[in-house]
Amino acid sequence: MSEGFNPEIALRLPLDTADAVERTSPGALESEIVALFDELHHRLLRYVLSFGLAAADGEEIIQEAFLALVKHIQQGRSRRNLRGWLFRVAHNQSLKRLAGNVRRYDAADSSSNDTDIHPDPSLNPEEQATFNQRQTRLLAAMEALPPQDQSCLRLRAEGLRYREISDVLGISLGSVAASLARSLERLGRVYER
Repeated sequence: MSEGFNPEIALRLPLDTADAVERTSPGALESEIVALFDELHHRLLRYVLSFGLAAADGEEIIQEAFLALVKHIQQGRSRRNLRGWLFRVAHNQSLKRLAGNVRRYDAADSSSNDTDIHPDPSLNPEEQATFNQRQTRLLAAMEALPPQDQSCLRLRAEGLRYREISDVLGISLGSVAASLARSLERLGRVYER
């Protein structure tokens, strides 16, 4: 597993194009990238792992996303919504990794057994059994959702706003709102059973 993003190495990367416009000073760029990495690393990793990828693959995808961000900024491209931009790159890289069948992790096997759910010590055995059954039903309902609905829920769970989700997935705001409403309603019905 990687040790973390190293902006000093990334800053030494050559620019791919000669049309690079004004660059941020290396110190300011490094500070900006490190701050984004510190803020988003765990959230990006959780999102990438939700695709069923191995942790090592997730770390590689995050490294690739931040390297792409350094190039993006060095080339003078838009800094508007860098958080959403990073999630979009990580999303696309995750899909590419899955399409290549590289070290797939079978999430269904890991979530199919009730003993995999960590017990809550404050619950008595009957309450714990009820909790485990409800969690299993919710996970099954989540996996039964269409991929776009799953992605919308995962991104919203990571704290992205509707507009950012729209940008990451390349869908309209109305589609994001409809997807989340439909998914939450379905999960709510499963939870109440």
